[in-house]
Amino acid sequence: MRIGFIGLGAMGEPMARNLASANFLNVIWNRTTEKAEVLAKELGVHKAKSPEKLAKKSDVVFTCVSADDDVLDVIWSMLPGLGPGKIVVDTSTVSSATAKSAAKMLEDKGASFLDAPVSGGVEGAKNATLAMMIGGESDVLNRVKSVLDVLATRIVLMGPTGSGQGTKAVNQAMAAGINQAVTEALAFAHELGLPMDKVIDVISGGAAGNWFLEHRGPSMTHAQFQPGFKVELHQKDLRICKRMAEEKGLKLPLTIQTITDYEILIQEGYGEEDISALYRLKP
Repeated sequence: MRIGFIGLGAMGEPMARNLASANFLNVIWNRTTEKAEVLAKELGVHKAKSPEKLAKKSDVVFTCVSADDDVLDVIWSMLPGLGPGKIVVDTSTVSSATAKSAAKMLEDKGASFLDAPVSGGVEGAKNATLAMMIGGESDVLNRVKSVLDVLATRIVLMGPTGSGQGTKAVNQAMAAGINQAVTEALAFAHELGLPMDKVIDVISGGAAGNWFLEHRGPSMTHAQFQPGFKVELHQKDLRICKRMAEEKGLKLPLTIQTITDYEILIQEGYGEEDISALYRLKP
């Protein structure tokens, strides 16, 4: 099975590396050509001249790009190289509507589509311990399951196309609430004059323990905000959540508050930092 990978950013590059280590990866493409050239040489794979050329050389194409328009642009560019039997697995975080549009574009070419957003951050991508939320057909998933196992330790078919992105939206909204709770509580602990390392250690072992507290608590309380997951990217995802909720007549107060807080961080020049930089705004 020949695998192509498009999008070599913070998440895409380590995912591509893991596919190469398992001898699955055949060809890569990235908008920044130089980055693709360097990585292709290092991994011993081909660098395609265009998404279309990559699609022609691949049985399965993974995409990992930043935004809805980027996904649709990449799919459109690949179309001449796609045909019956080929599969596109999109690991980007976009709206359910975008996933459905992408699937329709591929359906017209006889190709298949899975929306497969991931959770687990850069660490999960590097360590191949991602959680993957799938929208699409079960038979298509079964055809690529052995490849997905190289990237993720939890792979769940959520339902038809768009369901993966719907689940990821829930994940991102929940992450916003956790970020608010953890940063606020740790700022509270600091004002109480408590030993922060001990606070993080003991709470991590109790009912309020969570991944974000355990993995980001020590760094944020030492004013270290290396991403991780960038503020500006989470804000983009939360705007998707907000739009999806509005379509259902729902409000997400914590999500809206986090979008506002992130905008302050971005305006102050912290958009490239980890989302734990929210700690900067807590009293």
